[in-house]
Amino acid sequence: MASTLQASTFFFAFILKFMFMAEQALAGGIFRPSQWALAHATFYGDETASATMGGACGYGNLFQNGYGTDTVALSSTLFNNGYACGTCYQIKCYQSSACYNNVAFTTVTATNLCPPNWAQPSDNGGWCNPPRVHFDMAKPAFMKIAQWKAGIIPVLYRRVPCGAKGGLRFSFQGNGYWLLVYLMNVGGGGDISSMSVRGSRSGWISMSHNWGASYQAFATLGGQALSFRITSYTTRETIIAWNVAPSNWNVGLTYSTTVNFR
Repeated sequence: MASTLQASTFFFAFILKFMFMAEQALAGGIFRPSQWALAHATFYGDETASATMGGACGYGNLFQNGYGTDTVALSSTLFNNGYACGTCYQIKCYQSSACYNNVAFTTVTATNLCPPNWAQPSDNGGWCNPPRVHFDMAKPAFMKIAQWKAGIIPVLYRRVPCGAKGGLRFSFQGNGYWLLVYLMNVGGGGDISSMSVRGSRSGWISMSHNWGASYQAFATLGGQALSFRITSYTTRETIIAWNVAPSNWNVGLTYSTTVNFR
């Protein structure tokens, strides 16, 4: 009973803190850093970060798509059914003998989900079990702040603006009747709440959230130049990327723009 009450109190406190952090982020559409909060971090994969490729957000090859090895898998409490894909965090090792004292923090981007492990207790192996706030970092990112042999460390973290270079990138999948778009290199809060597509011979079509960083439209859009309207999950700012793809666009290709969130 006591453990249930403790978990409920922790979850309620986390929701209040998340709401406060979201309010702090709203400043005329510009994402601001949140307050520091306490969590824990582990790592997965090896020094090559090959195990981090792909991931639940759908970013594919993280090297080719600009994310590199400074990435992290979020516990489901933070992952938010994929809406947290692309969010950025500063993480610093906290009060552990494994900490590197000369490193203030490292910055990572959320590219994956750390799923629950209900076969193990939350304080002994089930680190990503709800309602825990946990970061499972790519090993090279973990090694920037602590000795990897520690396995798990207490950390302080905060959300920060994503320093994306250049504009939004749209990776197309699907077929002639179904367009699936993975949105990458998102600046500002890094997260997306909704997206619409407009063909050069059609009006705006609302796209549904598929999973991770992907949105889909069940429509025949072949032979039309495509524009997109995107809304940030955190700041609620909406921007329009006009003529992202030419009329001869094709699936399997990625199209870049010059617009982005701040």
